[in-house]
Amino acid sequence: MAAPEKQPDANFKHIVRIANVDVPGTKQIRWALTNIKGIGINFADAVCKLAGVERQAKTGYLSTEEIEKLNRVVEAPAKFGMPEWMFNRRKDFDGGEDKHILTGTLTFVRDNDIKRLKKIRTRRGIRHMQGLPVRGQRTKAHFRKQKGKVIGVSKKKVAPGASAPAAGDKKGDKKGAEKKGDKK
Repeated sequence: MAAPEKQPDANFKHIVRIANVDVPGTKQIRWALTNIKGIGINFADAVCKLAGVERQAKTGYLSTEEIEKLNRVVEAPAKFGMPEWMFNRRKDFDGGEDKHILTGTLTFVRDNDIKRLKKIRTRRGIRHMQGLPVRGQRTKAHFRKQKGKVIGVSKKKVAPGASAPAAGDKKGDKKGAEKKGDKK
């Protein structure tokens, strides 16, 4: 028989709000933070360390102070000593500073970068316009997702009553022409 499931405590939260995103309370905090767009597992581990939260702790059991500390670290990681090489927006085009962007802002900034590349007609921008791979991949066999399904080449089928042409009757066949007596 299976062991009975442990009943959650009264202070267990099924959904926790971090950086304006609902994260599940049943996951470990390091994996729950990856539900926020712009945060990967390594960045989540660094956030937990800077906030002083145990990485394996379940998100639903975190105290309100720990959640607030996580929020502050996620919103401004540079203030808490996060190394700038972990940021997803280093040497920003507009301001030149290093920052880490999350959620909807990340999509907005990425789209604006692609529009800027298209406008100034860089190689990357032109590749984006044409729907081709941007980072140097080969195109002989792949990247057909936007081109439609390929229909292979098929041989012509011989009609059921017609016989196959004789060996000497093919067009452009020199041997066949010599057999018939036609000399060129």
